[in-house]
Parts: sequence; C-alpha cells; structure tokens
Amino acid sequence: MQLPVVYQKAKEQVFKIWKTLQPLLTVHIGLASSAKAIIILEQCGKNKGYQEMDACGFHPEGDCCMLDGPEKIEFTINMKTLWKNISVEGIDIIFSRDAGRHICDYTYYASLYYGNGKAAFIHVPPLSKLVTVDLLGKALQTIISEMLKQRGEERE
Repeated sequence: MQLPVVYQKAKEQVFKIWKTLQPLLTVHIGLASSAKAIIILEQCGKNKGYQEMDACGFHPEGDCCMLDGPEKIEFTINMKTLWKNISVEGIDIIFSRDAGRHICDYTYYASLYYGNGKAAFIHVPPLSKLVTVDLLGKALQTIISEMLKQRGEERE
C-alpha cells in the first residue's frame, strides 16, 4: 500500500492497517533520496519535532504525532542485531536510531504506536545503475526474512 506524503492521511491509513488487517508485523519502506547504495534499518520512531510541511503545506498540531504518546517507541526486533546478521552483495546496509522528522518517521512512530512496537521502517536508495530493482528486492527479502526469523525466536 502506498501512503500519501500528508501527515494526517498517512496516520489514518496506518491506523486502518492495524485496525482492519491486524498484522503480526508491518514493514514500511521509505525513499532516502540522498542515499546512493545504502539501505538504512531504523530502530525507533520519535513523537515530536515535525515542523516540516507535508505535500499539502501542513504540519501536525504541536509538531507531534500523538499528543498522549511517549517520546519514542522502539521496534520490538533489535535492528542492530539484525544488521550484524545480514549482508547483501552490492549494497551497504546500516543501522539508525533517527529516521528524520518528516513523513517517514511520523508514519513509523504512528505504526509503532498502533502496532505496539511491531512495525519496521527501512529507508532505501533510489533505483539506479548500481541499485537495480532486482538488487533492492533481494536485499529487502533478506532483511524481512531475518526479521521473521528473529520474530519467531522471540515467540519461543
């Protein structure tokens, strides 16, 4: 599902995903247009600091995602451990604790909030001669497979 680059609409869509589909895990993918051949695994979403305007020229009330929410919410899977356990030839994968303060982090925080920490966010580079759709697909498949493996280990 493609989410709009509009704070309120993105949050509403994320709420609907968790309410109607009730997934065990949600993986969000966002474009990091400045990244060349780097995939960024995000660990946590932040609630405040959303001052940049969205595609409609608005930003959230109080510059925050959830007025009653905690400062940050961590993904239940340890992305640093995941990052250490995987590699994909032809693309670098890094770990991050700051997804920025725009729609990506806002959406991630909302999904972590509604999904009780069971949401992932991965920043990907734009497609290029170096980063082909096949390479990106292989990398995402490797990452998501490792997430599911870790999630299975958590349940045992």
